[in-house]
Amino acid sequence: MLNYNRRKEDVMKKEKKNRLEQPEPFTPGITKGMVRQHAFELFRDKLPNESLTLEDWVLAEKDLVQTMDSDGLLKR
Repeated sequence: MLNYNRRKEDVMKKEKKNRLEQPEPFTPGITKGMVRQHAFELFRDKLPNESLTLEDWVLAEKDLVQTMDSDGLLKR
């Protein structure tokens, strides 16, 4: 039984290492906080079970920029 618990702990440690930190935004005038808020709104169904991937962060930033551009809020 001790081996089972040790394996479970090892698996849990590996899961934490696979988490991806939020990358810096590429778009000038866009902050990490703005992208994070938009990503949480876009992926609220995914977040309870898994963390966001790099592709998710990029998609969230692109969608945020597109939304702000169409609303006339983005200054270039």
